Amino acid sequence: QVQLVESGGGLVQPGGSLRLSCVASGTIFSLLSMSWYRQAPGNQREMVAVFTSGGSTNYADSVKGRFTISRDNAKSTVYLQMNSLKPEDTAVYYCAGELGIYYWGQGTQVTVSS
Repeated sequence: QVQLVESGGGLVQPGGSLRLSCVASGTIFSLLSMSWYRQAPGNQREMVAVFTSGGSTNYADSVKGRFTISRDNAKSTVYLQMNSLKPEDTAVYYCAGELGIYYWGQGTQVTVSS
């Protein structure tokens, strides 16, 4: 059973930074394509960033140049470094791992507010 556990969310002022972490267990982490999604109240869940098992990355246009996804296969962990945060980045952020099917973490709240 694949389990994903996120951490690192919180309250930050506009322009600030946060780093989210997601630790995976129950599978060979390097085989997973890892993603970060987010969902704001009243909105659909949207992809934020992807780091495939092959090493490529992709970002939503709204976060390009501000967010960076990275992974440490030795630690079975994927990270999302978020800089220059804006109020519109406020959402619950979910870690997802894909290996034929999607596995989801429980989510971590990020609130950007002064």
